Amino acid sequence: MADAPVDLGWMRLLVEIGRRGSLSAAARARGLSQPAVSYQIRQLEQSFGVPLLRRLHRGVALTDEGRRVFDIAARTVAEMDELERVMRAASQRPVIRLCTDYAFSSLWLIPRMHAFRQAHPELDLQIVATQRLAPDWEVDSDIAVAFGSRGEFGQDGILLMPERVLPVCTPAFLERHGPFEDPGALAGVPLIHLDAAVPSPWFEWTSYLAQAGASRKADAMLGDMSFNTYAMVIQAALAGQGLALGWLGLVDQIIDSGMLCRAGAVLERKERGYWLLVSKARRAGVEQLADWLVAEANGGAPEEGAQVAPTVAGGQ
Repeated sequence: MADAPVDLGWMRLLVEIGRRGSLSAAARARGLSQPAVSYQIRQLEQSFGVPLLRRLHRGVALTDEGRRVFDIAARTVAEMDELERVMRAASQRPVIRLCTDYAFSSLWLIPRMHAFRQAHPELDLQIVATQRLAPDWEVDSDIAVAFGSRGEFGQDGILLMPERVLPVCTPAFLERHGPFEDPGALAGVPLIHLDAAVPSPWFEWTSYLAQAGASRKADAMLGDMSFNTYAMVIQAALAGQGLALGWLGLVDQIIDSGMLCRAGAVLERKERGYWLLVSKARRAGVEQLADWLVAEANGGAPEEGAQVAPTVAGGQ
């Protein structure tokens, strides 16, 4: 059975009478008795103080005043019915809440949102950005993308992007201070840091330089800058204020645009990276989003054998 429309009382009744030209036909359409319809019309005419209908040999016709009331009532009923349809449809659309960190949401996800909307116009996506994924993230979210290690998420998630980093800077900064073919040259210029706990859960400049076989002198650190979100690190690099560590996967589009350029070797930690976690309480649309994320992370093609797994906690 179709949902009953919002009852607009006398407006709906007058519209039916005006369209059908008959009290009895309007009564049948509204599921009323003819005496009940006649009574409501008399009450309505008393309220307006003028006749709204002319009784004919067969049926009724609107008076001039009735036509004016009818026009407003018909327009109002149509607009209310359309509003109800739109609001009901919106309330029934699946809304998926995705929890992730500021870096992934701003640098990876948002530039791809148009592609997701085109692929899945029937789904609404709500992004919840946070500094670190809380252990109880499933309370408010359906799916999460979090930075961490295989030890944290390996049993419960899919590795979307392993941690692969390299120094990045603007072309002008590279021309002024480079080249940086020798890792030791990196240690002598201003570096832009992402604040991290000790020991760091991801590459930071100390671990990068140590693995590259370079060390810094104390006076070289005077021009360094430090931020607590990765988006601000990248903004500072784009402003030409120093070298930043660029996570491949997050900064690829910025490098491809030419706004930042590669300034050193790539280091990789295959056991760390961004992991896809899916809530155990799977709602409609969640698996479509999970499959889309896996495909996008693999260059638009689904990873062979990849399966969406349930979850637990974590993030960068």
